[in-house]
Amino acid sequence: MNTPENSPSSVAPYGLRPAEAQKKITVQTFADMRARGEKIAMLTAYDATFAAVADAAGVDTLLVGDSLGMVCQGGNGTVGVSLEDMAYHTRCVAEGVRRTGGRSLIVADLPFGSYQVSKEQAITSAVALMSAGAQMVKLEGGGWVAETARFLVERGVPVCGHLGLTPQTVSSLGGFRVQGRTDEAAARLREDSAALEAAGATMLVLEMVPAALAASITADLTVCATIGIGAGRATAGQVLVLHDMLGINLGRMAKFVRNFMEGGDGVKDAMERYVRAVKDGSFPDDAKHAW
Repeated sequence: MNTPENSPSSVAPYGLRPAEAQKKITVQTFADMRARGEKIAMLTAYDATFAAVADAAGVDTLLVGDSLGMVCQGGNGTVGVSLEDMAYHTRCVAEGVRRTGGRSLIVADLPFGSYQVSKEQAITSAVALMSAGAQMVKLEGGGWVAETARFLVERGVPVCGHLGLTPQTVSSLGGFRVQGRTDEAAARLREDSAALEAAGATMLVLEMVPAALAASITADLTVCATIGIGAGRATAGQVLVLHDMLGINLGRMAKFVRNFMEGGDGVKDAMERYVRAVKDGSFPDDAKHAW
């Protein structure tokens, strides 16, 4: 018996039919976007519903961040997040995108303690997240991290690096401070960025790095796409924590955050406005959101 097109059995959750599935974003898509100068819009996501809405709003890539330790679990940082936590939330996000025929590429954080011991530990942890639905894993740090990144890439795991303010090691940085302000620190960030690109990293998050330095690093990298958060508008893309972008914060917002719910018409509209602002270069405004 034919099923009516609008019957409940033929309509996926959130109002999209499987037949409306879009072409998936891949690692090659990011290379193509960078080549033509199109900005990459990234948001964090932690559950199926917000992931589906973000995808429908045009977000290119969803980061299942270990920031869930703060925004979902109520902790003071990211260190307490386990690999099991990350796999659970990655699975939720992947299911939300899958069930709506979405296009967003899913990146998942390797949590603190899941890749520092050895390369073998790193690949085991990466496999757990990829099996849960991630298409790329993110790990923090420079120097020694480059060889771990190379090891993962050589075994078929796409990698996103993370330099500047690295939340997993914020205690060793003296708190949430801008990184790379001295000549020595800037040179180290340049070296680490080049090492991660040479190791095969597809993307590189630059967090709380002076805008001029982030612009210079972005220009120096020929393959790896930089994703800024508090690093100015010149990076190849931008990322914000979902809850910050929606203004869901009872405390003081970080300087690099813009509340896209203000003047908007709901969550999806706020996400669409964020994507447009990233794409047209109006966000971030270096005078307001960067150093």
